[in-house]
Amino acid sequence: MKRRHLLVGTALAVPAFAVTPARADRRLATGAEIAAADGWRVLDGRKVGVVTNPTGVLRDHTHVVDSMVAAGRAPRAAFGPEHGFRGTAQAGGSEGDYLDPRTGVPVYDAYGANAAKLAGMFTKAGVDTVVFDIADVGARFYTYIWTMYTAMQAAAATGAEFLVLDRPNPVGGSAKGPQLDPAHATGVGRKPIVQQHGLTVGELAALFNGEFLPQDGGRVVLRTVWANGWRRGDLDTGLPWVPPSPNMPTRDTALVYPGTCLFEGTVLSEGRGTTRPFETVGAPGIDWRWAEDLNALRLPGVRFREAHFTPTFGKFAGQACGGVALYVTRPGEFDAIRAAVAMIVTVRARYPRVFGWRPDSWIDKLTGSDRLRRMVDAGARTDEVVAAWSRELSDFDRLRRPYLHYR
Repeated sequence: MKRRHLLVGTALAVPAFAVTPARADRRLATGAEIAAADGWRVLDGRKVGVVTNPTGVLRDHTHVVDSMVAAGRAPRAAFGPEHGFRGTAQAGGSEGDYLDPRTGVPVYDAYGANAAKLAGMFTKAGVDTVVFDIADVGARFYTYIWTMYTAMQAAAATGAEFLVLDRPNPVGGSAKGPQLDPAHATGVGRKPIVQQHGLTVGELAALFNGEFLPQDGGRVVLRTVWANGWRRGDLDTGLPWVPPSPNMPTRDTALVYPGTCLFEGTVLSEGRGTTRPFETVGAPGIDWRWAEDLNALRLPGVRFREAHFTPTFGKFAGQACGGVALYVTRPGEFDAIRAAVAMIVTVRARYPRVFGWRPDSWIDKLTGSDRLRRMVDAGARTDEVVAAWSRELSDFDRLRRPYLHYR
């Protein structure tokens, strides 16, 4: 296992918080569980601010902020990302600033804040250590990793340490998909990583600190409490699933999301407003033939069912839609991004009067360039589209290798 945490402005290693090596008879423990079991001594003498949301829980479902308060180590502040600290807001929303009624901890609204604004929040709260504990779902366009990046910039600006409580990546440790072109950097993709990065937030923080932060204000003093007992291929961790956002209700949703989120960039419904968002895709005018076309491709690890649904909100709210429901049959063989490209290619070919891109070019922001859109419009096949990013995927895999902690 390689560790590469760096002090600000130096190349001196900062040792990771010590953990016991994983044993075959020991269940997986997150970084938060390890720190809590040690009485949160990792926070001793520190003025702490916590960037977290409802996923920051222990195995018994106790939230980490509640656990810190109960242990007599109440943080100075909590900072809520998209959807909020307690998770009450929908996509693109947050909770604002308030005093948490359960703990009395001040909560700051960090969603959409740039590094300077977040640094001001850190200064106002008087924190010298920023703790990050949010469950990611492994996709570049899921905004929590960019909240972490901004928080690292702000920590560097204020001289605060940055402590990551690590968690497994629920879609595994393999990198897949296209790399972001910096010319297409947005809030759903700020740096050139691939669409399914295959890293934990702890590994991502190390990569950010080593590769990108030196050009964005400088490195932070980074510490990580690593998870114990996770391997890169593990998908079913046995940990409690807390929806990291309102439209990520289950582990099954997370498995397909790095691919089917691309339908946000089309006129088709990605299933928001149904009970199975991102697992259900369609629009008025689509029928059983799309599922037949997809199943005929025999994509590894997935089957498609003809589906009919009426979204309660979002695209086509209140309108009957036809489409497909995805069933991941062999998670270890399933490639969500290849499957989504196949879905886009086949639906465009079968229903040219139904299919279309969102006029704001959102698909380019999600994929990180205009290449996928241009290739699909030119009639490229699925294999051609996927092959187009093979070199950059290999380059990214090499870039991330020194930062991989888990086998």
